[in-house]
Amino acid sequence: MAHLIRHKLTNKLTNASHTVSQKSKAKVSGVFARLGFQAATGEEGKGFAECDDLDYDYRQGMQMDVLPGDEEGGEMEGNGEVDAGAGGDSHYQRDGTTGPARRPSSLKPSGSLEEDKPKITSWEAGWNVTNAIQGMFVLGLPYAILHGGYLGLFLIIFAAVVCCYTGKILIACLYEENEDGVLVRVRESYVDIANACCAPRFPALGGVVVNVAQIIELVMTCILYVVVSGNLMYNSFPSLPVSQKAWSVVATIALLPCAFLKNLKTVSKFSLLCTLAHFVINVLVIAYCLSRARDWAWEKVKFYIDVKKFPISIGIIVFSYTSQIFLPSLEGNMQKPSEFHCMMDWTHISACVLKGLFALVAYLTWADATKEVITDNLPSTIRAVVNLFLVAKALLSYPLPFFAAVEVMEKSMFHDGPRAFFPDCYGPGGRLKSWGLGLRVALVVFTLLMAIFVPHFALLMGLTGSLTGAGLCFLLPSLFHLKLQWRSLLWHHVFFDVAIFVIGGICAISGFIHSVEGLIEAYKYDLHD
Repeated sequence: MAHLIRHKLTNKLTNASHTVSQKSKAKVSGVFARLGFQAATGEEGKGFAECDDLDYDYRQGMQMDVLPGDEEGGEMEGNGEVDAGAGGDSHYQRDGTTGPARRPSSLKPSGSLEEDKPKITSWEAGWNVTNAIQGMFVLGLPYAILHGGYLGLFLIIFAAVVCCYTGKILIACLYEENEDGVLVRVRESYVDIANACCAPRFPALGGVVVNVAQIIELVMTCILYVVVSGNLMYNSFPSLPVSQKAWSVVATIALLPCAFLKNLKTVSKFSLLCTLAHFVINVLVIAYCLSRARDWAWEKVKFYIDVKKFPISIGIIVFSYTSQIFLPSLEGNMQKPSEFHCMMDWTHISACVLKGLFALVAYLTWADATKEVITDNLPSTIRAVVNLFLVAKALLSYPLPFFAAVEVMEKSMFHDGPRAFFPDCYGPGGRLKSWGLGLRVALVVFTLLMAIFVPHFALLMGLTGSLTGAGLCFLLPSLFHLKLQWRSLLWHHVFFDVAIFVIGGICAISGFIHSVEGLIEAYKYDLHD
């Protein structure tokens, strides 16, 4: 009997020792697999998963918000790189270089709509930004020189520098350093930045303000494209029995396919064509101006300022550089986010040079006769050709602000989980639902109705630039940068942010007041652009 008892105890101790050894090996192997040193085999993974209750309680008490993929030792990205959430301490960009990385919590589950969206290159992102800041609104810049002289030319350069800087600091607000000193992308949009600044007292107030401002700016941009398309077609073919409103309807019909846009990859192709059209327009206008170089009125360019009209010109110049509203989306969709700063530099430098030369040369050609839309100064034959290219540019420019407006509305009202006002616009597999498509078509029609009832191009552009343009490009980025990055800012960064905020506030208030006065006067006396 004693021998039998001793034999059973020996077997139990042996089995227990073997079990503990296997579990220990499984644990160590699993840990090293998590760190990326080796891949756990099936038996090791099974042993690691079958740890006893004490081990389970220990792991549950010590882990910090582990992602679902972490229990399996991390996942590999589709491009062969280690997922940022797999290692816990290792963060890599999507291009494989070290630097600002995506936060683990922002990673979407496999097969999600965000993961399936194609990424864009830095060149495609640059085309999108160039399309935004080299848009139709360059036609009003000679008018700014008319009422501001050399100060208007200086303002074109100053606005380029400031908007490039505020675009960079806005993206900087998306990132924060983790405990290892590595920059991690902890926010995804302009709205997230605003909410972070207003927390904890008003965690949703900032997002509401930014969303409203973004939607107003983007929709107003779309309206301006419809307005200028109808105006240019009407002036190009005055002999045809077609009114400006009818031409606006025709332009809107051509824009209806924008309701089917699903990603920025398609929009980038439109931006490329738009940039080519813009290049042709600039060549034609500048070539005509150079042909009259002997008659240039250099003496007309002075430091004189029209106190009443120059604030409107400030709004026009600021609005011509607005791109901050979709910069977080562009940076988030780039294949190599580390190239964002370089992209911002060359796009704004080229825009500054081209805008300054275009505005100065056009003003020197027509001097005091410079009109609000510079193409109205051209001879009738050249004007018709240039206007056709301008209409093509307007139609090709429309998709970018329209897509951005749709994205903002969908994320704020349809994609916010239990806080969403309406059900999701997308069905299984990312398919756009019929009623979601109807809402997009309704937005296109709304831009048409606004273009018909408020056909004042210059005043609308000045009003929008002074109100939302200055707020989104000058005021909010500098304020958010001071709030979120205060501890890491150098003294000159603080000085720049404060100076931009003060100057932007003055320009916004004065431009808004004078633009509203201009609209009231236009309706009172039935004036037209």
